[in-house]
Amino acid sequence: MLWADLLILLPAAWYQLAAFPFAALFHQLCASGQLSPTARYTFLLAGGCLLAVTAMGSYAALLLIPAAASVLVLLSASPAHVHTWVFGLQMCWQTLCHLGLGTFSPLLSPFRPAVALSAIMLLTQKATSLALDVHEGTILPQAGQGLLQQALPLCSYLLYFPALLGGPLQPFSSFQVQAESLGAVPLPLEAAGWRCLGALALQGLRVGLEGCLPRVQGCSVLATLCHMWMRALLFRLAYYTQWVLDEALLKVAGFGPEEGQGDLSGRELWVLETTHRLAVFTRTWNRSTSRWLRRLVFQRCPARPLLATFAFSAWWHGLRPGHIFGFLCWAVMVEADYRIHPFLSAWATSRFAKLLYRGTTWVFTQLLVAYILDAVEAESFSALCLLWTSYKSILPLSYGVVLLLLLFKKAKQN
Repeated sequence: MLWADLLILLPAAWYQLAAFPFAALFHQLCASGQLSPTARYTFLLAGGCLLAVTAMGSYAALLLIPAAASVLVLLSASPAHVHTWVFGLQMCWQTLCHLGLGTFSPLLSPFRPAVALSAIMLLTQKATSLALDVHEGTILPQAGQGLLQQALPLCSYLLYFPALLGGPLQPFSSFQVQAESLGAVPLPLEAAGWRCLGALALQGLRVGLEGCLPRVQGCSVLATLCHMWMRALLFRLAYYTQWVLDEALLKVAGFGPEEGQGDLSGRELWVLETTHRLAVFTRTWNRSTSRWLRRLVFQRCPARPLLATFAFSAWWHGLRPGHIFGFLCWAVMVEADYRIHPFLSAWATSRFAKLLYRGTTWVFTQLLVAYILDAVEAESFSALCLLWTSYKSILPLSYGVVLLLLLFKKAKQN
């Protein structure tokens, strides 16, 4: 496993690293008072457009077109209907891009379509979040401002370069406050440096574990499950590395979420890897996206909000067979988790029983996460069929059966 192989899994990482000097320059210019608020928004927008063209080439048009269209809708539609229009526009465009670029030959352009799709998905998050703010009245049009003066902060928010290719979702109000008050904030080199060292350590751990992967291959049930778990751990470490880099870049530029609102901290990393509850893992994984899904779907869905949230997540990720099965399986497993654990925790009264309960359910949670990730990453229906007919499906199937029994028992009692 080479260090450069991170580019294969997370192709935006190198472009994020290249953006660090420009983020530091932007912060320094703001701190020295050389950039007015308008100049700051212009710098961020121009940097985003430049980064998009550099990272995506001609595919950058697939990002810039819906961003411009969303701004036009935000400025022209009524607050009562703006969310519906922006949501429909973004999701239809994103679905077309997934269908078109998902079948693109990787031999012709191996990384740029993947970078473009990732950026479009992040744009959908920001555009729909901004539209909800307008719809709910938390963002009001500024009286006395011209069309360009109103459009510039919106365009800058959708395309600002520190968060163009990755990073936790930041509310527009927070972005606006930070963009206009950067002069009072010192350059956080120490915090960003620690995050970069953390990303380096995570990637080093990933490289070390990658070398152990061939040793756990085998035909036995235990070897199959260990191999699946280790592959999932390697994927998680790669995502942790990317999230830490994303937040470091935002910190250098003077942006980023408030304490405890990012995608990954030391505490959240500990929770993700030690929790014995799949529901806790689900809430903690990619926290800014989880909060966005909760606001966009879960809190607005009158019936079966959990299932609707995971179904929409499958749509947002691309609607490949693996996405559909993986996210719906995830929804069923979370529902089972909510119902199984109260029963098991009530049974575990002694110290030994509690240790047995926590240890066993931690192993189950790890294997369920690995199975779901295996399903989501499946590239074809045939790969899914191989997964369904393997030993790996025993535990998820058992959870599903237990859920049905508990639901039947509840219905019988009612």
